[in-house]
Amino acid sequence: MAIEVRIPTILRNLTDDAKVVEGTGDTISELVADLDNRYPGIAERLVDGGKLRRFINVYLNDEDVRFVGGLEAKLSDGDNVTVLPAVAGGSR
Repeated sequence: MAIEVRIPTILRNLTDDAKVVEGTGDTISELVADLDNRYPGIAERLVDGGKLRRFINVYLNDEDVRFVGGLEAKLSDGDNVTVLPAVAGGSR
């Protein structure tokens, strides 16, 4: 099962500068494990203590995975996953 994963600029050093990679898995958790096998270090940038890191947003077909099962969100062949670091700050 092929899942398309969009990688943010800040993590592309782990994917040989690839903007989009393919992964496999039945859940987001399995997908992250698969990606970490091919791109060592990516899992620790996305997951901490069995949960998505606070400032990492992951979208499954444009839906925030935190609202569709988190790391246990089910994946299907052809799904698109987007990883985005949260943006905060600015001035008043």
